[in-house]
Amino acid sequence: MNALAGGGTFATLPSLIALGLPANFANATSNVALLPGAATSAAEFRDELEPIGGLSVRALGAITFVGGLAGSILLVLTPTRAFDFIIPWLLLLGFVVMVFGKSGSQRLHERVTIGRKTLVFAQSLLAIYGGYFGGGVGLMTTATYGLLANAHPRSLFAARTLMLAIANCAAAIVFISVGLVRWVACLPMLFGSIIGGFAGAKLGRKLSPAWVRAWTLLVTAATTVTFFVRAYG
Repeated sequence: MNALAGGGTFATLPSLIALGLPANFANATSNVALLPGAATSAAEFRDELEPIGGLSVRALGAITFVGGLAGSILLVLTPTRAFDFIIPWLLLLGFVVMVFGKSGSQRLHERVTIGRKTLVFAQSLLAIYGGYFGGGVGLMTTATYGLLANAHPRSLFAARTLMLAIANCAAAIVFISVGLVRWVACLPMLFGSIIGGFAGAKLGRKLSPAWVRAWTLLVTAATTVTFFVRAYG
């Protein structure tokens, strides 16, 4: 899901919570588990990397790393019970972006012109969100880049996937350092994410975008509803 359209957290997070992990531990463990998959996908798309909105890939990467560190530190400081109530709203945000992100970015691009400073600000917010939670951040990144660069989503696979990998890497440093990762659950997911990241990047060149979008939205919607019932039901 992450390699094709984003939203892999919508599958891994509920799985880890179902295994009995507290929400903040599950989120941190999910982040680390998905890191190899993001890195594998980024490597697969490396020949397609190019500047976005006038900013080099290195500049975007530096912004993303710092923002990912900030977001992960924010998660560490969030009490577990509070995070239980925050998660459904983060999931809902990710779902809304998945549904309306592409059309919304097209409409905005027809009406406004956004420069480099706005891209720096937007990338900072995306990185902080990615370090804190990350659900749907791939779709958010695609929508943002589409608005700023007026580019087709397919051409943004490489830059988006690399930024996800960098944000995950920054967050992983913090999560591992403070002991938020449950390795007994993380290690099997690590192997799965490597396989999925490589296979997803390969399939991304062949599968119908409509099929990928439909599957991703189905998983995302079901997960969002489940977490609202869990927190407020």
